[in-house]
Amino acid sequence: MPAPTTPDVFVHHVLFYMPATASDADRAQLLAGLQKMRAIPAIQLMHIGTPAATDRAVIDRSYAFSLLCLFASAADEQIYQHHPLHDDFRNECAQYWEKVVIYDAVGPAA
Repeated sequence: MPAPTTPDVFVHHVLFYMPATASDADRAQLLAGLQKMRAIPAIQLMHIGTPAATDRAVIDRSYAFSLLCLFASAADEQIYQHHPLHDDFRNECAQYWEKVVIYDAVGPAA
């Protein structure tokens, strides 16, 4: 499905940092939890990724997973925040990360 193109676009980017002791099974559980959220209707575009093999001083490659979601509006992002699948994800998967960093943006900028 195409990404929204209106000025109200809301971008939600989440970086998940797992403990050094995380197992492959832990990583698989976190990934499975992220993938379940694809079913939330308010999400217009979702990308789940891992650090790229780029190597420049300004690049942070210490996170385990990146979740990038685009919404048509801030109101749609709030629907996502309160959706039962998002609540389930937080409740079931919080044990797999030690830190989460979130960048929310609206735009396009003038």
